Amino acid sequence: MQQIINFFIKNSAKLLFLLLLFISLALIIRTHAFHKSSYISSANDVTGYVYENVNDLKEYVHLKSENDALVSENAYLKSIVYNTISPSDSIEIQKLRPTELPNYSIIVAKVIKNSFNTKENYLTIKGGTKQNIHKDLGVINSKGVIGIVEKSSSNYSTVQSILNIKSQINAKIKGSNHFGSLKWDGKNTGYVNLTDVPRLAEIYKGDTIVTGGRSTIFPENIPIGIIDKAYTTESSNYFTISVRLFNDMTNLGYVYVLKNNDILEINELEQSN
Repeated sequence: MQQIINFFIKNSAKLLFLLLLFISLALIIRTHAFHKSSYISSANDVTGYVYENVNDLKEYVHLKSENDALVSENAYLKSIVYNTISPSDSIEIQKLRPTELPNYSIIVAKVIKNSFNTKENYLTIKGGTKQNIHKDLGVINSKGVIGIVEKSSSNYSTVQSILNIKSQINAKIKGSNHFGSLKWDGKNTGYVNLTDVPRLAEIYKGDTIVTGGRSTIFPENIPIGIIDKAYTTESSNYFTISVRLFNDMTNLGYVYVLKNNDILEINELEQSN
């Protein structure tokens, strides 16, 4: 104990200098927008690098299951390339059909951090502005919707998970024009709710829920999940539908970031109005 006290006494000047330096840097960052932005971007890169290395170790443990998933998906994509099946044929509902996304560029990214046990969950992916990934791009995988990009640095991005109480995604019952808003209630990681669906809609347990296509973030008919149950009240004209997700949001590997190639044209048209 005495040695610790002697150390602080001997180095008091240096410690005081470091303390004042830290305080001054903190004040600069908090009061200057440019410095704050630079700090956030740098911090995102540093934390992304750490998450990436930690995730590498986790991935090694689950290497076999990840390889099985990639092999299965490659087999499906090759079957389209070689024209052994038609993209319009009915296969597994969970499978992504890239040929149905002519106005979207697909950027492959790797999940290096994934939270799912809080009310506001996020993912960190390896891929940022250098890879043309930026805010408000949709993120999916071979089974369906994952979330929406919220922030990007040079090489990393954070994604607002579908398991986030702030998340709202336009969705519909497949094969109909009955739309609603997809939200998470912060409880079960395997389920989300589709709200604002009119009571006149015909719904059945097991019906598929897909993206509605009424936004520039996700194209239409990207899978989300299936109807587990629906309920309403006598005073309400709308259903609240419990949707069981196709994705296991606790176990994610590689994802696809969707970039709408017509977004600039759409934005310019909307701004002119």
